[in-house]
Amino acid sequence: MALRAAPLAVCLPYLSRSFSVSAAQQANKAYKLVVVGGGSGGCSVAAKFAKKLGKGQVAIIEPAQTHYYQPMWTMVGGGMKTVEQSARPMRDVLPTKADWIQDHAVAFDPSSNKVTTKSGDEITYDYLVVAMGIQINWDGIKGLREALDTPGVCSNYSPVYAPKTFKELEAFKEGNAIFTFPNTPIKCPGAPQKIMYIADQYFRKHGKRDKASIIYNTSLPVLFGVKKYADALWKVVEERGITVNTRTCLTEVRPETREAVFVNLEKPEEPEQTVKYELLHVTPNMSAPDVLKSCPDLCDAAGYVDVNKETLQHNRHPNVFAIGDCSSVPTSKTAAAVAAEAGILARNLSAVMSGGQGSAAYDGYTSCPLVTGYSKCILAEFKFDGVPLETFPINQGKERFSSFLMKKELMPFLYWKLMLKGNWNGPRMFRKLFHLGMGP
Repeated sequence: MALRAAPLAVCLPYLSRSFSVSAAQQANKAYKLVVVGGGSGGCSVAAKFAKKLGKGQVAIIEPAQTHYYQPMWTMVGGGMKTVEQSARPMRDVLPTKADWIQDHAVAFDPSSNKVTTKSGDEITYDYLVVAMGIQINWDGIKGLREALDTPGVCSNYSPVYAPKTFKELEAFKEGNAIFTFPNTPIKCPGAPQKIMYIADQYFRKHGKRDKASIIYNTSLPVLFGVKKYADALWKVVEERGITVNTRTCLTEVRPETREAVFVNLEKPEEPEQTVKYELLHVTPNMSAPDVLKSCPDLCDAAGYVDVNKETLQHNRHPNVFAIGDCSSVPTSKTAAAVAAEAGILARNLSAVMSGGQGSAAYDGYTSCPLVTGYSKCILAEFKFDGVPLETFPINQGKERFSSFLMKKELMPFLYWKLMLKGNWNGPRMFRKLFHLGMGP
């Protein structure tokens, strides 16, 4: 519940997750810049400004001890990578010149330039960057949390459950293999069907495909949000005999009977459909973090930080910026979007810090490498309004081995070695080079 009786309202949600405080924490201290969140966006921005502002001027509020390269979890679920390869100790990826406050942010007071942590410390700032990511709501689908600990049910959206996905592929014998997309915003919108294509290839390789009925139940009205790549994916599902049901939403999992319950979003008045499963890969419901949803002075009605979609600057508090999944920017929530946003945010925040006004404009660039098996990938790249914005002078709507290698090997390298150190802002300069300087 938001408390708005006074101008300096503080938003205080309840958070139950435990934490430990790092030795770097300094209570009730003021910083030039506070970054809330140690994910891809938080690390990248903090690294840029820790270099620029110097030691002790930047603080990162982040409770987790481990940082994950989450795009790798598709590969983990397919048996191509291990979850350990997706992980690094948080202390190794945060910039050394920044103070790490190992705690939860539980309250924002943008009118007073203050963030309160779970331990009760008040951290004040001149400038704030919110990079809290998106919240996974495992309890948003009835029975899901319990079902994940039972045979047949898995999800690549957690380092705990992603390894189980591959075990379920190995254990599968025959029957329905169902893959779902929820009726909420999610991170990496292509991931729910990537693992489906990998499963198809795995079943073929091990002689089980003719015994499997592969079904993709998506709450969306389309297979993919960009028509060019959706058309390419429709060809893939048709060639492989995969059933796609649009506007079909998972509402309940019944592990005791191995049943999944779906509702038709176009005709919600109709009875729900109950389907037996042998394998069920669930993409859980997601939302803005509760702490943000409880702070309307900072966020929009859905709980996402209310920023200008081009400058990433807050629409009401000019010293506040947001990056990545927690922002209101209307683009797909991917690491590629974060990389492009980081460069724009850094330029605009630097301008504001210097007394000017940010003028760099984010075009909505994002990328979704749509893995379609163990050796092929459609490299989707696009900007606002689903307009393709491809880096290479080839048709990236085709399945290619080269795109698969980029996803599997090159992108993790760019992430760990460049992006988290503040040195990767997306492929724009390469796009210009490959298009002879004429690319956007």
